[in-house]
Amino acid sequence: MRDVAEESEFTDRLMPVLRPVRAGNGFEEALEQILQVVRLGLVPGGGRLPAERELAELLGISRVTLREVLKVLQDQGLVESRRGRYGGTFVLPRTDSPGEDELRRRVESVDIEDVLRFREVLEAGAAGLCAAQGLTDEGADRLRTALAATHEAPLPDYRRRDTLFHLTLAELSGSASLTAQYAAVRATVNDLLDCIPLLVRNLEHSQHQHTSLVEAVLDGDAEAARAVMREHCAGTAALLRGFLA
Repeated sequence: MRDVAEESEFTDRLMPVLRPVRAGNGFEEALEQILQVVRLGLVPGGGRLPAERELAELLGISRVTLREVLKVLQDQGLVESRRGRYGGTFVLPRTDSPGEDELRRRVESVDIEDVLRFREVLEAGAAGLCAAQGLTDEGADRLRTALAATHEAPLPDYRRRDTLFHLTLAELSGSASLTAQYAAVRATVNDLLDCIPLLVRNLEHSQHQHTSLVEAVLDGDAEAARAVMREHCAGTAALLRGFLA
């Protein structure tokens, strides 16, 4: 059990990693930061994270959102919650899972930051083009249909339909080169996404962003379409960095 002075010193050590998240992707960015704390060993196995109230204040999120983040970490076997006077959220000792070697091979062969930057440039560009030039009635129907398919997707099929939605947007931009480049980078992104869990909270958030994106495109608001897409890509990037970096 840490005393008050030790608790303060301990929290200070986490300050370079734990900082208020930006609006838009609070869950994803908070998860990324706490995963960094765990994976960097800033809290060793058996050590306790700061109290919920303090952690929520450091991250600038509600305690409800924080508990959803901690639930993900618990489901992944990274932390455990203990009740009682000396309770809290404790980091579990790391153990390699059966898929750990495969995960390492995938991550080591990819420049994650380069892939994520290129993906964002292509996606934001496609969204802006679609909005600026406008879509035909057929194109608008294709985009709405692709969006509806993601809303109706059972969890195991979600990533496939999500990929088809983004590919549809790229195709509707009217640039064959952009579409080909996006297909290639999306294949790499999907390989990385296969290494991390599907998180219902993140999928729900993504769906809201997809809907806002389609509305901006159909309204012809190129600036809003690019902004929504950049925020959407940033959320995925935060999860991938948190789990894989």
